[in-house]
Amino acid sequence: MQHEYKFCPNCASDLQWITQAEDGGEKQRLRCPECAWTHWNNPTPVLAAVIQYQDRILLARNAAWANSKMYALITGFMEAGETPQEGIAREIKEETNLDATELNLIGVYDFQRMNQVIIAYHALAQGEVRLSPELVDYKLYEYDAIKCWPAGTGYALADWLKGRGYNPEFIEFAKRV
Repeated sequence: MQHEYKFCPNCASDLQWITQAEDGGEKQRLRCPECAWTHWNNPTPVLAAVIQYQDRILLARNAAWANSKMYALITGFMEAGETPQEGIAREIKEETNLDATELNLIGVYDFQRMNQVIIAYHALAQGEVRLSPELVDYKLYEYDAIKCWPAGTGYALADWLKGRGYNPEFIEFAKRV
């Protein structure tokens, strides 16, 4: 996902695609020809949690996915001034009302389609589930019954399952025409 800025935030000049030498070679980026401001378009850090709750995995369905039966990990954007651990604990609390009692890094995954880098954690959680308005449902899955999806957070879930001796299965998405 690329942001299409049109004007320089420093001087309001029209931005242009300009190629110039940078560390690692020539790069084409949106740049201001007047003040040299550059839009770097760096990936956005997104936090994700494989939530272990009542000895099962909690997956939730986003309210924006009205016509979907898809359930996924709890995710959210990392905010300024917080560590990744603080951010995912906050997201778990905001989205599910659960308290993360333990957090362990699973790994870091690319999600280039959305220009994101996903920092995934395993979270032990306790409390009473109360979903935020962003979510419409949740399900608890047995470890050997859950299916992963072939995208960033699905790979994190698969890695966590493999680390516990399970052989994760992946669902296949229908091809878009």
